[in-house]
Amino acid sequence: MQASELQSRFERIRANKLFEIFVISVIVVSALLVGAKTYDMPAGVASLTLVLDWFISAFFLTELTIRFLAERRKRDFFKSFWNWFDTLIVAVSLIPADDTELALIARLVRVFRVLRMISIIPELRLLLVSLVKALPQLGYVMLLMFIIFYIYAAIGSTLFEAINPVLWGDITISLLTLFRVMTFEDWTDVMYETMEVYPLSWLFYLSFIFFTAFAFLNMVIGIVVNVMEQESAKIRQEAAEENNEPTLKDVMQEVSALRAELNARSREH
Repeated sequence: MQASELQSRFERIRANKLFEIFVISVIVVSALLVGAKTYDMPAGVASLTLVLDWFISAFFLTELTIRFLAERRKRDFFKSFWNWFDTLIVAVSLIPADDTELALIARLVRVFRVLRMISIIPELRLLLVSLVKALPQLGYVMLLMFIIFYIYAAIGSTLFEAINPVLWGDITISLLTLFRVMTFEDWTDVMYETMEVYPLSWLFYLSFIFFTAFAFLNMVIGIVVNVMEQESAKIRQEAAEENNEPTLKDVMQEVSALRAELNARSREH
């Protein structure tokens, strides 16, 4: 069999939807296997899980090899972060998980094999990449949120410490209490307790909830959604360029050229 024919066969296997579905199924089984090992199992079932574990590791190694061989330029395989990620997970998964000093590390890494679902499914990759790229913008929102938290914690510790030192004893405890209020975990009990001494303290809680739970969290969601839209548009443009389809930029350039041509003709007449 010629090398080009073998290369084409590996490419067809990699692009095959059934193969992709089977890989996802194995990842799901791997996740279930990790959960099953947290239970007490009979010796026979434990031996079966060990066999399945080695089968999954061998399958992941085979699947990664197929993807590597399907790459026309082998050096391009490691230009992708996700290929590096998969290679690292598969390589560490091959560490023997029993009766070795690295047993604990190997077991922990095999838990992270579930993350391979992200590298396999493009939609999950889009979500993760969008979240990572949104972090710089989210940092400023988080900083502003921390400032609001700190101000309210200082006020709460000053006013309410005598009422309940367990919740408002110092600024760090007050920060935890405010996080409880922001997540609506029995926050009314905290409010009613302070309202017995300060009847208008409800203004403190409602204004804090407005700033954090409503305003800032919606800003976080808006930033992430905006970055996701930008990444989706970028992926669509790259796919169009690969398929030699006209992109939005190309269409706009053609429209501008036609408009300029029409204006030129109108001037001539």
